[in-house]
Amino acid sequence: MKNLLLSFILVITLSCAKTKNETKINEETTTYYLIRHAEKDKSDANNQNPNLVIKGLERAKRWSNHFKNIDLDAIYSTDYKRTIETALPTAMDKDIEITPYNPKTLDLEIFLKDTKNKIVLIVGHSNTTPAFVNKIIGKEKYESIDETINSKLFIITIQDNNISSKIIDID
Repeated sequence: MKNLLLSFILVITLSCAKTKNETKINEETTTYYLIRHAEKDKSDANNQNPNLVIKGLERAKRWSNHFKNIDLDAIYSTDYKRTIETALPTAMDKDIEITPYNPKTLDLEIFLKDTKNKIVLIVGHSNTTPAFVNKIIGKEKYESIDETINSKLFIITIQDNNISSKIIDID
């Protein structure tokens, strides 16, 4: 009986130690999800700040559904109607305020420091999203997204100074 009790205590202790270690690993991981804004209104070629069309609003909702089970800590968006409208359903579902950023003036070092060990969604444009990914990973790996494509999801994971990135299509 004494051996059984000792075995039980040992199992519980090891289980707790593993849980603490797993928590530590998760706390030391930074994950970035980067997307391009959803489909915008192209009816007025002179409009530099168009809203999303119905299809775009539907895609924004699908993005929200995609991120439903992901514990986002922050959401960043450029300060354009189309990017904000893309981020808004997710921000509302998560009760997270959208943080504006300007890809032309963003200080990458400060951004990385501010988002370290967090899970972050970043909404940008066909040219700024891949460029942002390239800056974070330190390589010229991804090219601009074709204007007709709004379904690419870039995922960057940083753990113990190891950086991995991938791109998937969520349609």
